[in-house]
Amino acid sequence: MDLESESREITATAGQAGAADGRAGPADGSVPPASPLDQRLAAIIAAAREQGADLDADELRIKHGEAPSPATLADWVTKAGLWCRAAKMSWRQLLKLESSGTTVLLMKDGSAAVMIRPDPVRNVVWLKDPGAEFDQEGVPVDELRMAQLWGGEALLIRPDRSGSLDAEPFNISWIVRVVLAEKTILRDLCFGAVILAMLSVVPQLLVMVVIDKVIGYKVMATLVMAAGVLFISLAFEAILGYVRRQLSAIVALRVDVKLNLFMFKRLLSLSIDYFERTPTGRISFLVGQSQKIRSFITGKLMSTMFDLVNLFVVLPVLFWMSAPMAWMVLAFGGIMAFIIYLFIAPIRRTFAKWLETEIMKNTVLVETLHGIRTIKSLALEPTQSELWDRRASESAYWRRRLDDLSNWPETLVTPLDTMMTRGVMMIGAYMSITGGDASVGRIVAFMMISNRVSAPLTSLAKLLQDLEELRGAIGMMSTVLNNRPETMTPGAGLRPRFEGAVTFRDVKFTYPGTKSRALDGISFEIPPGTILGLVGRSGSGKSTVTRLLQGINREYEGQIKIDGSDLREINLAHLRRSFGVVLQENFLFRGSIRENLLAGRSGLTLADAVRAARLAGAEEFIERMPMGYETIVEEGSPNLSGGQRQRLAIARALIHDPRLLILDEATSALDPESEALVNANISRIAANRTMVIVSHRLSSLVDSDQILVLDRGKVMDMGPHNQLLETCAVYRQLWQQQNRHIDSNGPDGARRVALAPGE
Repeated sequence: MDLESESREITATAGQAGAADGRAGPADGSVPPASPLDQRLAAIIAAAREQGADLDADELRIKHGEAPSPATLADWVTKAGLWCRAAKMSWRQLLKLESSGTTVLLMKDGSAAVMIRPDPVRNVVWLKDPGAEFDQEGVPVDELRMAQLWGGEALLIRPDRSGSLDAEPFNISWIVRVVLAEKTILRDLCFGAVILAMLSVVPQLLVMVVIDKVIGYKVMATLVMAAGVLFISLAFEAILGYVRRQLSAIVALRVDVKLNLFMFKRLLSLSIDYFERTPTGRISFLVGQSQKIRSFITGKLMSTMFDLVNLFVVLPVLFWMSAPMAWMVLAFGGIMAFIIYLFIAPIRRTFAKWLETEIMKNTVLVETLHGIRTIKSLALEPTQSELWDRRASESAYWRRRLDDLSNWPETLVTPLDTMMTRGVMMIGAYMSITGGDASVGRIVAFMMISNRVSAPLTSLAKLLQDLEELRGAIGMMSTVLNNRPETMTPGAGLRPRFEGAVTFRDVKFTYPGTKSRALDGISFEIPPGTILGLVGRSGSGKSTVTRLLQGINREYEGQIKIDGSDLREINLAHLRRSFGVVLQENFLFRGSIRENLLAGRSGLTLADAVRAARLAGAEEFIERMPMGYETIVEEGSPNLSGGQRQRLAIARALIHDPRLLILDEATSALDPESEALVNANISRIAANRTMVIVSHRLSSLVDSDQILVLDRGKVMDMGPHNQLLETCAVYRQLWQQQNRHIDSNGPDGARRVALAPGE
């Protein structure tokens, strides 16, 4: 057996790779040749499953035809709740590896193998086929063969026992843990701060020597020595200062990156319901408080830490030079710190009121920007301007109060700082006159060094004030980031292959903050491939049914099943990827039409975008555009008509060929011509998939297989159009209201929607 064959034997077969990640094999049941990427993914999926987590290959964000890097693979595994590190290892390190987890070896050809165990005695490692059972004995591979197959890259996978910061609540403790995670750099910074503090005392001591020895006794040798020491200390101080600033910048950058990644990930994990209930302006302002956290860590915290180190180094020198003057410096410093401390509570209360007015002002700004078309069309500029002026004046009033209050501590502390410096000179002069050990050089040097004591004490007191602002910023951010995410275990849950059967059994649901039920015990069942229309008066529960199907609201009573699997047990990301959803108002991103259709989905190409656009009836207007699929959609998509936007939204929903498609009032905002184009493609779009169509216009649902009639959260009836006209009074009334102008020629008065040619 050659090495290539052995590599294929060790790694997964294509069928095993498909089974591991939930993908289907060919329709004829044959086993296609496994690509190296399929083998690699199968090995990692098998290793993760051995550690108790299911990976979804669709969550691996890679471009079509691109080989994922070890770091990308490690991040993919980490997001499933496991601990994973990409490592570069030698053969000796591999033999010495002792791990309670699983090791995946990434082969040179792009495949991978799972290592069972190292065997140092026989100088081999035991590898296994990732598609086989976990108790497989495996294949021994020696160093020579591994050197030809393996380049040293590996993934180390085990359960996460450290308690990931991503799962922790956002508070001061979280910030402290993030900062302390950089303990190596912080240790180096503290060591450098001690050296710098010691060097900073050298010039003052040299001043004392020059005044007392050189000037007093006119000793040139001492002056030369002092100058040399001064030059050397200044050079070391400059070098260490540069290194300290570099390390501080690295710590700040790492903390900033972690904070931003955590913040955005938490925002994306929140439920749609939260964003619907909370003003966008409030969310953006509260999350924007991260700037204060970043500023505190990079500025106040670091500088105060260095000042404190400097204080502990300088104080012994001061007491060595003169204990009475040192005690006086400490006394004045303590009084200044106490004064600042007294103002912390009033400043905190005023700061909180100012922040609340800033939130309200920012909310007005964001709402104005989002609703600028409505404001312009209704000439509401004076109203919004008046509201903005009121919010701005309230914010300015409390900002002025805050500035006035913050000014008092500095006003009271400044004279004390001056008195301390002057007092050192007076006491030193008194001690010199009365015969004490206080020479002119010692007094001058002491005055210079004492300035390094008052600054740390004042900084420490101000740090308490800054901590209050930090606590306020963290508190505001936590009101957003600590909300309950949609799912506590994103990687958990079933990932079944959907056919499209939907079952509701006695489902009851009430929106938070309301008393009446949106759904009151509804039950229905549809087989795969059904076109289901949802009709009813406003507030009857039509859109609620679609929200529950998508897992947007999960606090319902009863049972919802898709192909026999309980909706709550299905992985939420897998569920939504299996749906295509088109709403009444659809958001298109700024970018090309091709980018909007692909929407960042890995593995899709322009050919997929063309196929989806053709199916949605969007191809004809896209090809008429000057740049075709590369035409840029502007922000807010003003360069597209309503019908074009809606057809692009339908194409985007169809791009990944979903088994279930939801159209929630997808045509209600369209002009008749655009609506006719969309409706003409419904039967073609519905082929081999289940469709749920919510519409007020009953004429667009007459060809549906089943129509579910809802009223006040209850099921009134369910059946085809002709049957409902005879058996359901609610449906008949709605139909007559919308079609009074039609001269009925048949028993049911139904008007069929003409399909496009060829349909």
